Amino acid sequence: MPDGYILGIESSCDETAAAVVRSGEQLISNVVASQFATHQPYGGVVPELASREHLRAIVPVVRQAMASANCSFDAVDAIAVTQGPGLAGSLLVGISYAKALAFALEKPLIAVNHLEGHIHAVLLEERQKGNHELQFPVLALVVSGGHTHLYRAEQKGLSWTYSNIGHTRDDAAGEAFDKVAKLLGLGYPGGPVIDRLSTHGNPEAVKFTSAQIKHRDRREQTDGHGIEDANSDQPRFDFSYSGIKTAVLRFVEAHNMQPAIEERRRNLAKIPKPKLEDYLANCDRETLDLVASFQRAMITDLVGRTLAAAQAYEVATLLVTGGVAANNELRQTFERRAAIEGVPVFFPSRPLSTDNAAMIAAAAYPKFLAKQFAPMDFSAEAGMALR
Repeated sequence: MPDGYILGIESSCDETAAAVVRSGEQLISNVVASQFATHQPYGGVVPELASREHLRAIVPVVRQAMASANCSFDAVDAIAVTQGPGLAGSLLVGISYAKALAFALEKPLIAVNHLEGHIHAVLLEERQKGNHELQFPVLALVVSGGHTHLYRAEQKGLSWTYSNIGHTRDDAAGEAFDKVAKLLGLGYPGGPVIDRLSTHGNPEAVKFTSAQIKHRDRREQTDGHGIEDANSDQPRFDFSYSGIKTAVLRFVEAHNMQPAIEERRRNLAKIPKPKLEDYLANCDRETLDLVASFQRAMITDLVGRTLAAAQAYEVATLLVTGGVAANNELRQTFERRAAIEGVPVFFPSRPLSTDNAAMIAAAAYPKFLAKQFAPMDFSAEAGMALR
């Protein structure tokens, strides 16, 4: 296959990112500007602030990615950018800049689905390891703060096709982690904090039940937007995490934990960058047990439903990607359970689990080979489906 140097740009949420990737498998540079400090006081991403921060960061981030790659703009073969899904205002910053750059340089422009990017983050690193032979069909779990989706993937020629066989009915898994952390006064983003604290609690202390999903999702349509026909006889493996979030709230109320939570929130707010020992010093045994039990319940559900789908669809390979894929217990549980099932499972490295532009450039390479270029009048799709 021909070499292709692709500049990727990602701005779907609260990270401004740019990367240069060669031929979909060699990471030349990867730069990510985080907005953590901007959104932390609000306990979550504020869309208007995210857009403004992207405007400030997009030019220096792209320049840094090009400088780190020791690459001129003339040497780039194509420019790839996230089209969706994501925050509309954030997406438009990346798209507008990518369009201007492509027009000025007379380079082809490639629009990439953010979810497909997460899947190609795994493939990028496996190819770097020399693993070019992926067995199909593939089942991909994309699990993050905004998404919890299961896709059955096939490769046809240069292109990949995706069938959605499961999605969350309400909260995404990462969203549930962040909301529970906020509820317990552990700050934002909460997923990494819960992961680190969970090893200090008893995961069997609090019993949570998995959501029992017995009916089809009313959102399922036949309009070609990547959601299965409601009348299809193909099994679905949907998720639901609003119930466990409510169960944590009820536990807090029943055990009168609110005064201790408020004190923890005040204490941690005084520390610019809390360390593990700071969190432990402000958490009692009951809180640590609750955190560990919550994480165990979440991971048991995620792994159980995903492996049930892998068996039902007789997949040959399992990919687990997205921000929540950085969770230590999730990785260990998947590796252990998948080995018993006889299904190889692959993850991205932790830096490529969260949003980045390397995954966008990698996902663009098959489109580059197939000359699937975007017209200059394409726009952001905040609710873009993968198909």
